[in-house]
Amino acid sequence: MATTTDFKNGMCIEFNGDLFTIVQFQHVKPGKGPAFVRTKLKNLKTGRVIENTFNSGLKINVQRIERRQYQFLYKDDMGFNFMNLENFEQIPLEEEIINAPSFMKEGQVVEVVFHADTETALYCELPPFVEMEVTYTEPGLKGDTASSSSLKPATLETGAIINVPLFINTGDKIKVDTRDSSYSERVK
Repeated sequence: MATTTDFKNGMCIEFNGDLFTIVQFQHVKPGKGPAFVRTKLKNLKTGRVIENTFNSGLKINVQRIERRQYQFLYKDDMGFNFMNLENFEQIPLEEEIINAPSFMKEGQVVEVVFHADTETALYCELPPFVEMEVTYTEPGLKGDTASSSSLKPATLETGAIINVPLFINTGDKIKVDTRDSSYSERVK
């Protein structure tokens, strides 16, 4: 058990029967009345961010979460299969708890977050940027510029389709931002 004075960004707490991480908090001591703590909490299952106010000194149930490195092996009817890089144990995960499943290729190293007490996987995060090869896009024309307003669709090696600048051609390697599924830069 902890109190609101122990709050830190990233701390995992149990609130209303669900697990939340503290995204942001602020201790407030008004001129009149008792002190309180204003927080933004992110639900680990749904990803929704909510705001809540706690009375100062309130006891909170802190939960332990662990981040472990896993390697993506393959996808089958059970879901996405991963291997622990330390003990080589394999686990299947559902597509819903993976932040960008369309950018996962075999051998990709990801971080899986587990609830330490129950050993259940909460979510799976890809690195913020991944390098992918463009397998198909319309050919660029001479004189095409890199302006942000002119984009065209491109199919990547995993089958995902994103918008890329006009100068990108089939066979180019690009860096993709997995957080918002957008083109970042061309890899040389």
